Amino acid sequence: MTWTTQPRSNRGSLAYIERGQGPSVLLIHGVGLCADAWGAQMDDLSHDYTLRAVDMPGHGQSHNLSVVAPSLRDYADVIATLIDGPTLVVGHSMGAMLAVQLAAQSSDVIGVAALNGIYQRDSIAHAAVIARAAALSTQDRTDPTPTLHRWFTDMNLAEAKACDRWLRTVSLDGYKSAYSVFAHENGPSEKTLANLSCPALFMTGADEPNSTPAMSHAMAATCPNGHAVIVENAAHMMPMTHHSEVNAHLLSFLERCTK
Repeated sequence: MTWTTQPRSNRGSLAYIERGQGPSVLLIHGVGLCADAWGAQMDDLSHDYTLRAVDMPGHGQSHNLSVVAPSLRDYADVIATLIDGPTLVVGHSMGAMLAVQLAAQSSDVIGVAALNGIYQRDSIAHAAVIARAAALSTQDRTDPTPTLHRWFTDMNLAEAKACDRWLRTVSLDGYKSAYSVFAHENGPSEKTLANLSCPALFMTGADEPNSTPAMSHAMAATCPNGHAVIVENAAHMMPMTHHSEVNAHLLSFLERCTK
């Protein structure tokens, strides 16, 4: 798989890639990345679905949010402008948080897939991510090395090199704002999950140390129509590194939601 920069469309402050035809699917990436991280999903899913992969505010070609110290809801409200009717929302990492938030606030979301989403971090994990956010606030550039070593064991992978490029070129202000939200949020509340009326898929990697399989199982068990999938031998960047398996599960889920 070659991870290339694809042409964007624009709506307001947002840039996004649009491909395919059929029911609408909105794809939301994680902190520090961009819409091109969904390249493998765009290739496989666009045969049957209209895909919009958004550059999160402050990432890729999207403008930063205009508010100081934005909340998760601020990000969700801006991204919601890309929802024009019944839509399936798929998010990865912080994008998973946003996907669940959009499902909670919009009746147009007819299915939500949260990939590598966090839920109720323990005190050690919570302290670690807060410390990383605090350290980031003092930096005048992004150093992707520590992040990449959390995500990959082989830095020579094409996926690792693509993530290195995106992390080095992301807007520093946009990255800091998004990472602060990601660090201080602890995943959807139990009430939010219990009130989700649409089908919900929670998928993560068996080797994922932060967005753990236990978290995905717990979120799925709390939803009225939740389901968990664990991808073997995969970790945080499974939508890129294990896209064949991930896409097969996504296609099955999307088909179930659009019958």
